[in-house]
Amino acid sequence: MSDHVSDTVIAPDTRGGNFFECDSALKSLLGLYLDQALYQHLRPHLSRLGELAAGELDEAAYLANKHPPELESRDRLGRDRQRINYHPAYRRLESAAFGEFGLHAMTNRPGVLGWPQRLPAVAKHAFTLLFNQAEFGLGCPINVTDSAAHLIDTFADDEMKARFLPRLLTQDMSELWQGAQFITEQFGGSDVGQIESRAAPDGDIYRIYGDKWFCSNADADVILMLARPEGAAKGTKGLGLFVVPRQLAPGRPNAYRILKLKDKLGTRSMASGEIRFEGAIGYPLGALDQGFKHMAEMINLSRLSNGVKSAALMRRAMHDALSVARHRRVFGKRLIDIPLAQRNLLKIMLPTEQALSMSFFAADALDKSAITNQDSAVFRIATPVLKFRATRDARRVTGDAMEMRGGCGYVEEWITPRLVRDAHLGSIWEGAGNIVSLDVVDRAIMRSRADEALEARLTDLLEPVGEALPDFCKQVSSRLQDVLRFVHESTKDADRLGAREATSALYHATTACLLANEGVRLSEATGDARRLLLSALVLEHRLGGREMLSLGDSKLETKRTACLLSKESYGLGEVAALL
Repeated sequence: MSDHVSDTVIAPDTRGGNFFECDSALKSLLGLYLDQALYQHLRPHLSRLGELAAGELDEAAYLANKHPPELESRDRLGRDRQRINYHPAYRRLESAAFGEFGLHAMTNRPGVLGWPQRLPAVAKHAFTLLFNQAEFGLGCPINVTDSAAHLIDTFADDEMKARFLPRLLTQDMSELWQGAQFITEQFGGSDVGQIESRAAPDGDIYRIYGDKWFCSNADADVILMLARPEGAAKGTKGLGLFVVPRQLAPGRPNAYRILKLKDKLGTRSMASGEIRFEGAIGYPLGALDQGFKHMAEMINLSRLSNGVKSAALMRRAMHDALSVARHRRVFGKRLIDIPLAQRNLLKIMLPTEQALSMSFFAADALDKSAITNQDSAVFRIATPVLKFRATRDARRVTGDAMEMRGGCGYVEEWITPRLVRDAHLGSIWEGAGNIVSLDVVDRAIMRSRADEALEARLTDLLEPVGEALPDFCKQVSSRLQDVLRFVHESTKDADRLGAREATSALYHATTACLLANEGVRLSEATGDARRLLLSALVLEHRLGGREMLSLGDSKLETKRTACLLSKESYGLGEVAALL
């Protein structure tokens, strides 16, 4: 087949595009969540990253995942000189993330990208969303460097801050220290209270002994890890949080060894390994009896990042699926003009847009959490809810996008196989589904009553919907109350058999409210109210509004589908007629 014929038959992907400029929903939502002066300042940088992520960084990610890191335990003279060798493409990804854009430092210090204050979490995660459409694996080192710096800034004394923060937060690649978060052990994965690593006092420091079983960013310069001080209580209450540097001084490594690197299904560009601590020097971070509590704050920040990164995988998958649908012709028609293919595209679009809305909602709550207790509580519950559902949706969305491309989608030269592999990690990182759903039900709801703050915030968000579309607002509000009753009922079951279903229902009810609010507000700001249709689809297809084994109203579905797949805007009146 000639190159010319190939170009007209094989549907192109999104390489060479711009993931920011092509994403009207992303741009519109940032207009709602960010201060306008800040948004205008960041737009050229967002556009720059959008172009890189669809071009140079996408090519680098392909190479970095094709040539994973390798552990070298001894040098050519037989000396123990452990190092991990990375492909140059991975180093290019690092220089963009840490050096050019400072993703790890945005919310931790002023001055990143020329903005005089610290950037809000919403802005940081807009960049996260773009970068991770090219590369998911490096998202972990970026996030744990960011959150390690946050914990040191929050809980460390001035001496420790002065030692670690400047190098954790620099954009100078020759000076940068990357961070890591080591928790998991063979006996202490989800059940953190079973951690066996111990910390023996040695003057003002501690010596750390034990094995950590799944250590991502294995050769990080600054490790935050949990270990049990000698004589401490069992369970999570007896765990201390320690800062463990990789080097005690130039050329003087700390006493731990990387035993092996993991051969992983996905995120193959990034080094994860098993590490043995053999008396490594560690410095307590905060009060020793508050170790797990402090680490839990890092975990929640990581869960937010995890949800956003899964949202990024879905957006990349959706971009690819739309590219296929708009350019591939079968049976004399473009795929996007075939009703059954249109329905598949909506199955990709709906969870993708839900995740975008929920990501910015949770990040906005984090930004405001220092101001009000209500926002702190909203962040507390929205983050694990996002992490639980978005990571699971990403597995299905990326698989559906692969199917949309067909046989080519199964070939490693295209992005879809890597998206599918990486998506499966999201639902495991920072707690598998059972653990995260129990966190929502047992801690966020039963212990913290965070559901009350969430209900209050969502009720406020529905006010403009009620003014514009009172009947539809009643439907959304009624379903929200149904979900809250179900969630409360699930807490009465001692076995928590409904925890997962309750968490999913809470996600769908929340996103139905968010999408409705966004649709009304964007109809005023941009003239495009189509997110209201996505809210209606959540009610019908995620919250039981449509009867099982029913085809529904095909004419209405056809009109809604045409509206949502169009590149044109639809005003409030046009959308209201389709609700």
